[in-house]
Amino acid sequence: MVLNGVNLKIPPGKTVALVGPSGCGKSTSIQLIERFYDPVAGKVLFDEEDSRLLNLKHLRSQISVVGQEPVLFNYSIRENIAYGIENATASEIEEAAKLANAHDFIAQLPKVCAIVFG
Repeated sequence: MVLNGVNLKIPPGKTVALVGPSGCGKSTSIQLIERFYDPVAGKVLFDEEDSRLLNLKHLRSQISVVGQEPVLFNYSIRENIAYGIENATASEIEEAAKLANAHDFIAQLPKVCAIVFG
């Protein structure tokens, strides 16, 4: 079971951001809300009405999603993290990687500064 005991109430017209670490269910929640698939247990309700009873085209026309697709420039990891910040220190770059939940992954790579992505 990916999501268990999740309740989310969004007032009409409000903008909401789903934020959390990788694997916490953000994308799954969006896919359920937009009915890319239906829950195997439980329900997704809009104004107390089961989403499976709503017109799919209309439902999706009422929802906007801004994804979190990362963009990597054709530079090293260090240069990608420090992009736009002149004279970024090693500790600032490391702190930014930690805040992005990328530090542990990056630390496992060989020759971190030499690897070019993008």
